[in-house]
Amino acid sequence: MTSASAAAARELLREFPVVDGHNDLPWALRKQVRYDLDARDIAVHQNAHLHTDIPRLREGGVGAQYWSVYVRSDLPDAVPATLEQIDCVRQLLARYPADLAPALTAADMERARGEGRIASLMGAEGGHSIACSLGTLRGLYGLGVRYMTLTHNDNNPWADSATDEPNVGGLSAFGREVVREMNRLGMLVDLSHVAATTMRDALDATSAPVIFSHSSSRAVCDHPRNIPDDVLERLPGNGGVAMVTFVPKFVLQAAVDWTAAADENLRSHGFHHLDTSPEAMKLHRAFEERTPRPVATVSTVADHLDHMREVAGIDHLGIGGDYDGTAFTPDGLNDVSGYPNLIAELLDRGWSKPDLAKLTWQNSVRVLGAAEDVARELQATRPASNATIESLDG
Repeated sequence: MTSASAAAARELLREFPVVDGHNDLPWALRKQVRYDLDARDIAVHQNAHLHTDIPRLREGGVGAQYWSVYVRSDLPDAVPATLEQIDCVRQLLARYPADLAPALTAADMERARGEGRIASLMGAEGGHSIACSLGTLRGLYGLGVRYMTLTHNDNNPWADSATDEPNVGGLSAFGREVVREMNRLGMLVDLSHVAATTMRDALDATSAPVIFSHSSSRAVCDHPRNIPDDVLERLPGNGGVAMVTFVPKFVLQAAVDWTAAADENLRSHGFHHLDTSPEAMKLHRAFEERTPRPVATVSTVADHLDHMREVAGIDHLGIGGDYDGTAFTPDGLNDVSGYPNLIAELLDRGWSKPDLAKLTWQNSVRVLGAAEDVARELQATRPASNATIESLDG
């Protein structure tokens, strides 16, 4: 990265800031301090505890953030826990109104940009958060959720996950009805975390553009969380956006193999492989001392974007870092202040400023606006669905 490209990156981000598709700050606040915002005041640097705070969002050139209202798929009370996550985002918006602007629409995103505030949207990470209820889906939309990832790491009764054993073979009949109802509402269908069969079924079922809120290229790094080329090739016809993620175990093949061994180390000691508690991280660090962790870099992520641009085209790319949802980050993308380093790397690779404006801001705003347009058309002709999983799947 040259000093000229670094300066150019920051200049570009002042005009076209980053729309980031996925940040797990609410879950981190739940796990660390049970939503005690005094204990994690993000108005000041929280480097010792979090990837995310307002000073670093500003430094990183972030103009819009989808806050994940994720809860674990093995929770017996996923719906109330999701509501608590939504309440956390609302508390953040109330506490930091000078910096965080509530946003429900593409117009809201543009308005926040004009005001110099960070547009704050919400995405539910996993269909388990609706408990097989289309009424609950509508309730989440009414509370401000603007995308739903169809699965998380585990299958749900109507959709297969990328990291679970096949169950319904993609989407069930009820799963397709979930997609149609999301289209009718104007809620983006998020295909991160889902099996490739689910991706294809969702693309067949949807009448609105889809997103991948935080996924990279499977051709570049062969991990099931990533997007196969045949799916990327369908994005121009669909109008959707694939938002590249930074998680090392999804972007660097050596890190995929290392993570599999590290996860098994956690499980062998009685921990969930996603556990980031101090005890689990102590085990992680001991494992890393014995077996050094392969390190992803800004260049690693740029390799994914180069390939995804070649396959899907520049109009169908975005960014979804997954900060505060991963234990490790690439060098140069250590936290939310790192986005200018990625933009500088892409400038050095010959990406044009108009292309980078699409990557950072324009594509993600467009896709939400397109979902809103489809919803207006559908609401004029289709009533709310009261279908049940029992009626459609038996």
